[in-house]
Amino acid sequence: MRISRIYRLLRLITMLQSGRSYTVAQLAEELEVSRRTVFRDLNVLEMARIPYYFDHDRKTYRINHFFFLSPVNLTLSEALAMMVSAGRGGRAASGPLAAARARGALKLESVLPQAVRDYLGTIMDRLAMVPPPSARHEGLEGMFDRLAGAVAQRKVCRIVYISFHERRQITVTVEPARLMFIGRAWYMTGYSRRHRQRRTFKLGRIKKLTVLNRAFDPADHAEPEGGGDFGDAWCMIPEGRLYDVHLRFRPKVAGNVAEVNWHHSQRVEWRDDGAIDFHVRVDGLGEITWWILGYGDEVRIISPASLARRVAGVAKKVAAQYACPKPAGGRR
Repeated sequence: MRISRIYRLLRLITMLQSGRSYTVAQLAEELEVSRRTVFRDLNVLEMARIPYYFDHDRKTYRINHFFFLSPVNLTLSEALAMMVSAGRGGRAASGPLAAARARGALKLESVLPQAVRDYLGTIMDRLAMVPPPSARHEGLEGMFDRLAGAVAQRKVCRIVYISFHERRQITVTVEPARLMFIGRAWYMTGYSRRHRQRRTFKLGRIKKLTVLNRAFDPADHAEPEGGGDFGDAWCMIPEGRLYDVHLRFRPKVAGNVAEVNWHHSQRVEWRDDGAIDFHVRVDGLGEITWWILGYGDEVRIISPASLARRVAGVAKKVAAQYACPKPAGGRR
């Protein structure tokens, strides 16, 4: 692309971003080109995903003034935090927003004062943020953007979804409420008309997304009690029954457990021997069972007894799986 065209495209973006609306004739006159050239340039903006709008009544074009944000004044620490979180200080996180974060960080760095850029240059090589393992998110960028638009505009969606629970591919009509990153992956929560309840869908298992030209009223389906999609679940799978769980962690792992906010209801009591008593009120025992098993013999379940029996049952199966088989004939 020639420099003259790049300059013209920048002028076109500036004009459409100014808040004024322009007809094709006005754009052609201002840019000193033909109407055909204006249409070609507008096509380039469309391919670059710069959202210009055409007013059919006024026959004018403009760019949403929210697309390009005004510059902001950042402190050194604020700029540093933005750059590190975007992956400039180590291996970047994957996911639908990762590429956008990287592009945003590059733009941010380009407009910072020279003194700030010099400071960042000296320290970025000495800082790193390594994200935890995450699910595969390849190819989800476009779907994520369309779902975000559906959530904002309250549009009904139809998805083709790989359901591990139903062990098959299903078609679901959903009223999307939220997009959220939990643990290792992005999820959508919303009301499923197929299941007649709020459900959670993992974005990586959505094989096809169609945003319908139908709006829904979020008041038709009330939010779960407490305003959250997962209530008092240990993570994201409530089971419909609350349990008061009491665990005792040995000194070897007590500090590691105590310094993390695992659940909003947790309460930690330190014992004289360096162990801790860990209390939590949780909806369902399935998820917390696997968390407890991860600590092996460094944790003991005080209550409830049903949780102790569940963990013991799983541990027994694990031990049996690795038990040495007896040699034939009873001889070693």
